[in-house]
Amino acid sequence: MFRWSINRFCAGEEKRVGTRTVFVGHRPVSETDAYIEQKFCDNRIVSSKYTVWNFLPKNLFEQFRRIANFYFLIIFLVQVIVDTPTSPVTSGLPLFFVITVTAIKQGYEDWLRHRADNEVNKSSVFIVENAKQVKKDSEKIKVGDIVEVKADETFPCDLIFLASSNGDGTCYVMTASLDGESNFKTHYAVRDTAALRTDDDIDTLTATIECEQPQPDLYKFVGRINIYRSNQEPVARSLGPENLLLKGATLKNTKKIYGVAVYTGMETKMALNYQGKSQKRSVVEKSINAFLIVYLCILLSKATVCTTLKYIWQSNPFNDDPWYNQKTKKERETFKILSMFTDFLSFMVLFNFIIPVSMYVTVEMQKFLGSFFISWDQELYDEEIREGALVNTSDLNEELGQVEYVFTDKTGTLTENNMKFIECCIDGHKYKGGVSEVDGLSCTDGPLNYYGRAEKCREELFLRALCLCHTVQIKEGDTVDGLIVNPKPKCTYISSSPDEIALVEGAKKYGFTFLGLEGDYMKVQNQKNEIEKYQLLHVLNFDPVRRRMSVIVKTSTGRFLLFCKGADSSIFPRVPNDEIEQTKAHVERNAMDGYRTLCVAFKELTYEDYNKIDVQLCEAKMALQDREEKMARIFDDIESDMHLIGATAVEDRLQEHAAETIEALQAAGMKIWVLTGDKMETAKSTCYASRLFQTNTELLELTTRAMGDSERKEDRLHELLLEYHKKLLQDIPKYRANLKRSWTASQEYGLIIDGSTLSLMLNPSQDSSSSNYKSIFLQICLKCTAVLCCRMAPLQKAQIVRMVKNTKGNPVTLSVGDGANDVSMILEAHVGIGIKGKEGRQAARNSDCAVPKFRHLRKLLLVHGHLYYVRIAHLVQYFFYKNLCFILPQFLYQFFCGFSQQPLYDAAYLTMYNICFTSLPILAYSLLEQHINIETLTSDPRLYMKISNNAMLQWKPFLYWTFLGTFEGLVFFFGVYFLFENSSLEDNGKVFGNWMFGTIVFTILVFTVTLKLALDTRFWTWMNHFVIWGSLAFYVFFSFFWGGIIWPFLKQQRMYFVFAHVVMSVSAWLVIVLLISISLFPEILLIVFKNAKRKTHQEHPLSSCSLKLPAITAFLGMNKTKPFNLPMLLSYKPLENGYISEMKVEGAVNNLTQRYRLRLPQTQQL
Repeated sequence: MFRWSINRFCAGEEKRVGTRTVFVGHRPVSETDAYIEQKFCDNRIVSSKYTVWNFLPKNLFEQFRRIANFYFLIIFLVQVIVDTPTSPVTSGLPLFFVITVTAIKQGYEDWLRHRADNEVNKSSVFIVENAKQVKKDSEKIKVGDIVEVKADETFPCDLIFLASSNGDGTCYVMTASLDGESNFKTHYAVRDTAALRTDDDIDTLTATIECEQPQPDLYKFVGRINIYRSNQEPVARSLGPENLLLKGATLKNTKKIYGVAVYTGMETKMALNYQGKSQKRSVVEKSINAFLIVYLCILLSKATVCTTLKYIWQSNPFNDDPWYNQKTKKERETFKILSMFTDFLSFMVLFNFIIPVSMYVTVEMQKFLGSFFISWDQELYDEEIREGALVNTSDLNEELGQVEYVFTDKTGTLTENNMKFIECCIDGHKYKGGVSEVDGLSCTDGPLNYYGRAEKCREELFLRALCLCHTVQIKEGDTVDGLIVNPKPKCTYISSSPDEIALVEGAKKYGFTFLGLEGDYMKVQNQKNEIEKYQLLHVLNFDPVRRRMSVIVKTSTGRFLLFCKGADSSIFPRVPNDEIEQTKAHVERNAMDGYRTLCVAFKELTYEDYNKIDVQLCEAKMALQDREEKMARIFDDIESDMHLIGATAVEDRLQEHAAETIEALQAAGMKIWVLTGDKMETAKSTCYASRLFQTNTELLELTTRAMGDSERKEDRLHELLLEYHKKLLQDIPKYRANLKRSWTASQEYGLIIDGSTLSLMLNPSQDSSSSNYKSIFLQICLKCTAVLCCRMAPLQKAQIVRMVKNTKGNPVTLSVGDGANDVSMILEAHVGIGIKGKEGRQAARNSDCAVPKFRHLRKLLLVHGHLYYVRIAHLVQYFFYKNLCFILPQFLYQFFCGFSQQPLYDAAYLTMYNICFTSLPILAYSLLEQHINIETLTSDPRLYMKISNNAMLQWKPFLYWTFLGTFEGLVFFFGVYFLFENSSLEDNGKVFGNWMFGTIVFTILVFTVTLKLALDTRFWTWMNHFVIWGSLAFYVFFSFFWGGIIWPFLKQQRMYFVFAHVVMSVSAWLVIVLLISISLFPEILLIVFKNAKRKTHQEHPLSSCSLKLPAITAFLGMNKTKPFNLPMLLSYKPLENGYISEMKVEGAVNNLTQRYRLRLPQTQQL
């Protein structure tokens, strides 16, 4: 035991900082050692945030961290402490409502988490103790327990795989709940424990496991197992990710397995991945904060003005201390400064409703409920994977309508990631087709017949390399989800990479069939139907840095062979130069055709070489510290001095409607950048096929090839940057050079850059004479219509996105990808979109929104993004407008009541205005409004530009809404004031009082702001009718109720029968109808004027489009052909902004109109 303590706590290599030692089955290494139970966390999963005891204080603390909630809390406390004109209920009840609703929502969500945790923690598991199975709750598993898991059960914690019911010590695992990959992964037990397939056998195991401390990476694990046998030296075996079974994964197609728990509870990799993503803020949220500051300044100004004027008015002794309301002794002795401060606070309380606290709740509800419309959209549903869109972050719905830059991956995003073997090249000879003769491969077809054929032995060597250099598994009998082809009726190829299946299938076409693994031997059936066996000695797995993978096998004759396949850039430097030329020509030609290419090489090893390599690999695999770095160095040494055999070409077809989607996004004013790890020729071909590059696009290259073999690459790069910068500046008019989204008017430019050049640019050498590479490069990029970045590492993708989003103006960026290598750029962009592709679901899990295919991006942005932005922008402006209308009469009333802080409205009206009377109509509007129908938004992408740059929440529309609220507030107050000049308004001569005055003003206010929303509504549903007219009916009902008509027990309060007197007065009816009409008249007049102006300017294609839609309506399932005019929102901006070139707009729209056979008016001038 002392020795194990030394290993854990002493310095040096033996200390193994950051490692843990696990005793399998809690058995000591030897009988003489006393076992001391180690302290690790239990297996309880806790995803909940609160407990019964801390829910109230913790939730309140979190809610009052929001500025608006804290502000209203202060106002409420002021009302309680200071003698204010309004009851604390007027602020306390709305605040209580907001806090309560939020707390109930968060409490319910946390209760669901508690319930889910209990289902997991209380699930039954079987633990092997003393050769017997003991049933326990999952939460009682301890590190070191040996756990039995049966088929289709979920692993209860992170286990080291010891043995399975399969004789070869393998098991199949599905990790869909972790990374979304539905294909089965094969895991392996170490060969020393694989034979322990019964409870009695596994109970005889004496071993310890040394491994790294818990860390969240699902695909990394470093450890080793030390197996002790009586009277024998301990045996040490390395452990890696292939030996680790993760909690949350499911056992498939294996009867049972045994595993030892190494990480439990909150230390499992699944639990460590619970941490949320960084918070992203939308442009709308930033605008709300800016508007709040303005209205807070208005509030402070009103309170200051009223306080000042009060003391000026009270400077007259008669006004300060009238005979009918004399001051008390305490009031006379109060310090004037303290009195002024108290009055200032009282006015703040009186006018505090100008800050719309309920807006936050409404915005949250709008975002949360609105996200369901994306998930429910049937056009975003994909039949192939049987899934639709998924919103992970509802806070960014409106940001989809503000995108300016789209960064997209290529493979699996623009393309299908469904690989098909096309052709291969062996020693410079092209092979296309299948077996046409009994004895060999088909010859070259077409005009390439002069290539002839390679030697027979080279052909067979190449095909054996394809059959052996991979990680494909064969499963017989059962159908397996994932990447599947059927070489035989009852066999299935399984792999996490579609490329590998395509290559194995390609070898089969030419007569060499991979038959699977049998123990350590790979079986291959050759062209003569003979079975060949190769002992698999080592697999040098693929990684994105090396961009290649290798296997070392031993033939039946005792030869040691290394086969390697990878990207040409990683293979060519490792083979003799004289072997490259012929194959390189084929690789470049295939890349130009848009095919994915891989080069294949081999090396024969001597017995001494292999023994040396075997020792090095075993030592590196046993290391617990820096294992990956050590393995990488050894791989680099092994994969050298190889000989090139040939290359393969695999087709990855463009996704359906990907080109049309890119075309539509460009017509909508977005710039599209493709960031890919593929070679330049393949990526460029895809860009032309997807119409990112047009035939008239001039391409500017910043690649290793463009810089040549110059020794001073930085100097050559600087020359190219200056040359391109000068060309772009000369071509673009000066008056448009400073526009953030300006596109060239006369000539379109595209930029191509590779990863090595980007590294040179972003990280120049110390002695580089140019320190402004980055700024010049950025200026070039922003002036190009499209950019292609090839040979990109995942980190470089994120660097590109960060560079663009931090430019002047902070343009809104969107990243879209389907694989784990796209996660960094998805998290970096303002909005991250994940494609539910075939490279797993890491991108979809880390995204803000996930869609099945790239084509769905069109509707997501042009329709959902457009509508969500317009809805929430209108919601924000409307809230500020209606609260200004609400408080301005209260402010004006102070000039007529001696600044006595007398409220104009009853406390019930103050409380209910934002909660009940005006909240539901705007919520329904913000969820259902379609100011332009969906078909029009889809068919005319240019409409997207009308809301770009946060157009509806700029200062100009904000001032318009503020002016409108001020105008209507003045009309409400002074209209009723002039009515009250004759105070005897009833037949019996009864005089109206101040509560009658306030009730009439409030009635006009509620009806006007509600009817204003009705005027703005263009898409009416039964829900809109219900909430708009229902809210007005509820107001009337409540007023009768509060006035003691319906509920007579309320007759003692000050509003008794007030509303009844209002509705019984003909004069009051007249003034209500008249003032509502006057208030809404400018709005109606402006709408009529704009519609008339739009009809007289039919030549402007975007401010008004009269479209005839015979084809598009049929395409969209509509039967009638009808002309329609596009409605205009008052806060839409005009399109004469120079954001997009005439060539680009006209080209894109012409393609769209030809595709849908639309008849658009002639474009005269943009």
